Amino acid sequence: MLGDPVEHSLSPRIQAAALRSAGVDGIYEARRVDTAGMTQAVAEVRQGILTGANVTMSHKRLAWDLVDRHLGSAGRVGAVNTLVRDDGRVGGANTDIDGVRFAWERAGLQWSAPVLVLGAGGAAAAALLATEGRSERVMISARRSERANRLVEQLGMHAVSVIPWGDLDPVPAGAIVVNATPLGMQGERLPSGLVARAGGLFEMAYGSGDSPALQDAYSRQLRIAGPIDMLIGQAAASFELWLDRTADVDAMYAALGAHDAET
Repeated sequence: MLGDPVEHSLSPRIQAAALRSAGVDGIYEARRVDTAGMTQAVAEVRQGILTGANVTMSHKRLAWDLVDRHLGSAGRVGAVNTLVRDDGRVGGANTDIDGVRFAWERAGLQWSAPVLVLGAGGAAAAALLATEGRSERVMISARRSERANRLVEQLGMHAVSVIPWGDLDPVPAGAIVVNATPLGMQGERLPSGLVARAGGLFEMAYGSGDSPALQDAYSRQLRIAGPIDMLIGQAAASFELWLDRTADVDAMYAALGAHDAET
């Protein structure tokens, strides 16, 4: 795991569990790096010193610039969170999209329902691309509408509707709300009434406890996809890219003490 900061990362714990389950003699560590450190790490992947790596904030855009080629939808997102060695070159993927789809399906959220994505950063981009070709109506709203418009243009998803942040009341009842903003990490609330009208919640904000949106969704017995589900989904996709084998997601959940007995 490459980034700054990385001390809080749960990725070493879950990837170590996946390696043990697969019988792979390998080590996954967190490495705090600056720009020079990122450049060195990419070189180590290219040379075969590292099999691969994950990249977290604030280096996903830098990783996009440093890799030799972009894999899958990483080129459209403009951010890379996974480095993969391929015949002496370094490929860059964005498995956050896989993480969104994994968490969505695990929670039983309906792809056919309208979707409202809150935010206009990398997490919002992953959420939008995850819905592409699956949901018939997708909306996005951000506190700065120009950023939302710019993201839709960047992704080439012109069918996505941009809704002003202060005008969320017309959002159709039953929509799946995707919180791809930091709101909730410090106890902040989403716009009033949004969860009450929702048909499900995808909470990406990761704090020390349940966000107010999560608490509200639980009380209303909504279907919920949480940040741990997305983390494990993207980690499993990275694992498969590195080793060409399926990750044991049950072992990953168990490593966090969050194993879902229904799986």
